[in-house]
Formats: sequence, C-alpha cells, structure tokens
Amino acid sequence: MKLKYLLLSWPVFVVASANAEPLVEGSAEAGQARSVTCAACHGPDGNSVNPVWPSIAGQNARYILKQLEAYKSGTRADPLMTSQAMPLSDQEMRDLAVYYSGQTAAPRAVAAPETVNKGETLYRGGDKENRVAACLACHGPTGRGNPAAAYPLLKGQHAPYTATQLRNYANGQRKSDGPTRVMRDIAARLEEDDIVAVASYIQGLK
Repeated sequence: MKLKYLLLSWPVFVVASANAEPLVEGSAEAGQARSVTCAACHGPDGNSVNPVWPSIAGQNARYILKQLEAYKSGTRADPLMTSQAMPLSDQEMRDLAVYYSGQTAAPRAVAAPETVNKGETLYRGGDKENRVAACLACHGPTGRGNPAAAYPLLKGQHAPYTATQLRNYANGQRKSDGPTRVMRDIAARLEEDDIVAVASYIQGLK
C-alpha cells in the first residue's frame, strides 16, 4: 500500500542531527552527578525498564528542560515528577537535560505487531477523515524529533507511556503543549485503537 503523507496545516521541520549541539548550556558531568535520584525510575543511563516511566536517554535537551520547567511551574502535573523538579535550580535542570541528551536510547521492537500497519499509517500518513496530522510532520520519519523546536524524540519510547500521554492530552489532563494545543487537538481526534496502534509503532521506530 502506498501511503500519502497527510500534513494538514502542520509544517515539516528539518530534524537536527543526533550529533548536533544540545542547544542548552549545561554540564553533562554535573548532570550525571545530579541524576542519581532520577535513575530510580528512568534507569542509570536514562533507559527505563518500567514501561510506565519514560526512557529519556537521547531525548533532546531543549525538550527535557521544558518538561522539567513545566513540572516545576505546575504546567505539567505528576506527583512524583513535581516533587523531584521543585528543588532543582535552573542550572541543575540544564545540566540534567544535557546529560540525558548525550545518552544512547535502547532500541525496542513494536509492542503489538498485529497493529503495525494501522500504527504506521497513522504515524506516516495521518487520518484525513478525522483531520489527524501525520506524526512525522513534527517528530520526523524515524521519530528523532526536532531539537531546535523542542519537539521530542519518540523512537523506542515505551508504548504504555506514549499511550498514556496521548490519553492525557486527549482529555486535557496534560497541557504542556502550551497555547498551540497541537497535541491536545490531535490526540482528541484519536480513537482508543488508534492510540494503541501508533504507540506500539513508535516503540519500534529505529
């Protein structure tokens, strides 16, 4: 089947190289030292082994920084992460962001192989009927994200975590997409089987 990419009104952004500067000024060494408490959930190198907690290894530094700031300000809510972010200084957040952005994300297989066609169609082509933009428009064809725009790397992310975030965007619980509402608007148009399929496909992106 030939997929037609559905971009709607969303632009396609140039994805920065994985070896590019992290776009955040910080110390990876200081970030590693400060990451000891983070390792309990995210793993010692940022690769979480519990699928309900996100892997953050290789995530772009600008996105990590924005999420830590959101947890600290209350823009994004989670009892555990809020309590961890609150005592962090601006410099400590930058250091952590730079450290984790330099780690290597572990590759994973798709979570539900039987949904791979549906997941790929949504990720690469969107859903014209329901006006759902293709995920690759912002996150890139292989899920590497866009560091300059602080759009997150998705490839290899645990499917249960991704599905939960899409549900939280859909019901308005997560609002860290800011005034654009881009993720809330897209997620609200997804059916539950869409969420499961695209989250599974994202987990297997290499």
